Amino acid sequence: MGIKIIATGRYLPRNIVTNDDFTGIVDTSDEWISQRTGMKERHIASGEPTWLMGELAARDALESGGIDPLSIDLILVTSVTPDYMTPSAACIIQGRIGAANAACIDLNAACAGFVYALDMARRYLCFDDVRRVLIVSAEELSKITDYTDRASCVLFGDAAGAVVVEAADTPFASVIGADGTGAPLLYAKSPAVNENPFRKPELAPEYEEIIHAKNHFLYMDGREVYKFAVKIMPHAVQEACDKLGVPVEAIDLLVPHQANVRIVDTAVKTLGLPPERVYVNLAKHGNVSSACIPLCLDEINKGGLIQPGRRIALVGFGAGLTYASAIFTW
Repeated sequence: MGIKIIATGRYLPRNIVTNDDFTGIVDTSDEWISQRTGMKERHIASGEPTWLMGELAARDALESGGIDPLSIDLILVTSVTPDYMTPSAACIIQGRIGAANAACIDLNAACAGFVYALDMARRYLCFDDVRRVLIVSAEELSKITDYTDRASCVLFGDAAGAVVVEAADTPFASVIGADGTGAPLLYAKSPAVNENPFRKPELAPEYEEIIHAKNHFLYMDGREVYKFAVKIMPHAVQEACDKLGVPVEAIDLLVPHQANVRIVDTAVKTLGLPPERVYVNLAKHGNVSSACIPLCLDEINKGGLIQPGRRIALVGFGAGLTYASAIFTW
């Protein structure tokens, strides 16, 4: 059993920040950013919460697909920047869009989150009591970006993407995984800390701190993350192809996580795919974590950039370190 994406949607904050805008806050230039990342501009939220961005992307998908919210059986929301520890963003979105019949789950697999959620959706769709799944990936990375760090602050933007998925009698293969030893390489610590009055440090078991976070800003060891990404992305795509029993050359369109143009180019070169079979929108949006891939899918869908029946591959990686790939028929 495979899956079929029957609708897509997106939300982009109206505030657009260009490379030149960063020259006023850090020592950088448009040339420096463009050459190293492939990015020219990104959308930055101006106060709208993450759940609202997700809601608006979900509404766009439902309206563009003519889908009744009451027909949704499950809502999966992926995000590394939720507004609340509880309730889940999925519950908030469910209530706002009127999807009263949907169960709600939040999922954090960082930038690989959307592909993780697609894999999860497919597994739920194998059973008759789940017929439609709404996946929403909403990210407000400006919440956790350190705008004094010239190396990382230019990379990230805010966005939300959504898809509605049904089961289909078409080929499907996915790979999800992680290397937890890489957790200290990319992280952002929760700002919520409670010095409770009953705390007794002497009663805590001995442990060694694995992440020495000074604040809640996003930290990334760029060199090590790059090494992981350029190795794991082609590996994950190849493994999914092997599961499906097709060569990499059989992929009609590859949609990778939009982290950095150098990472994408290196991974694609390893796979041996021609550039015209790879979808990249880095220049317009930057890295929007798990929202990257559904944002691309909405552009592809509404732009008529791939014909029905074509084979599409998705691949992402992120903090954790997580990775995931999926191949299905459009």
